[in-house]
Amino acid sequence: MAGSQAAPVIAIRQLHEHAEFVEAVQLQQIIWGFADVDLLPVRLFIVASKVGGHAFGAYDGDQMVGFCLAIPGLKPRGQYYLHSHMLGVLPAYRDYGIGRQLKLAQREEALGRAIDLIEWTFDPLEIKNAFFNIERLGAIVRRFLPNQYGATSSLLNAGLPTDRLVAEWYVRSNRANSIIGHEPFQRPLVEARISLPLNIGELRTGQPETVREIQKTIGEQFQQHFAAGLAVIGFERTSESGNYLIGKWESN
Repeated sequence: MAGSQAAPVIAIRQLHEHAEFVEAVQLQQIIWGFADVDLLPVRLFIVASKVGGHAFGAYDGDQMVGFCLAIPGLKPRGQYYLHSHMLGVLPAYRDYGIGRQLKLAQREEALGRAIDLIEWTFDPLEIKNAFFNIERLGAIVRRFLPNQYGATSSLLNAGLPTDRLVAEWYVRSNRANSIIGHEPFQRPLVEARISLPLNIGELRTGQPETVREIQKTIGEQFQQHFAAGLAVIGFERTSESGNYLIGKWESN
């Protein structure tokens, strides 16, 4: 899709058929360049769709251009939630809001089953994803997972440890409802910031040792703030940096 072309008309639909799951597996190879060992197989899509999870596809006509997969989870106190394990969109179709369409489809399906929480992990070095998760969907973050997946074949990791933050999306909360509806709401007081250089993507390919030091430093900061009972409550971008905003958060 060239930037000068009109935005494609995308249809989102829930996936049920074996052939649809095969398409989603093929997209993983294109989007992330995974080796076979790192692919989520068709059988996982089938099982997830039958035991309380779901999968959605984004279609431009008959072509699947994006997908997401969620599996059911259970908290220690018996709370049922969805873990949104993977979401991807073909490079040529990015920046058209397709990821948001897929997440909102997940939310609607969860609300229809009285599920209040959807979680997923994301790389704290990915500024665009952080802004999307926190400022476009209304997720908050209270957990940091060092090297969650170990070494992977994805070119996007560039050999770095797979540190992850856990996005908690309380889909019925005032925060989520306000952000999704583009309505004002009372944001908590910001008590600290964790900053990344805005060009972290370029550094990742050209200066991996520098990025590893940044990754280590922010990981320590996240763990310190989370241990103190604080959360990521916002994200801001300036001309030089991406900033995680830290403060107190209570579900409402």
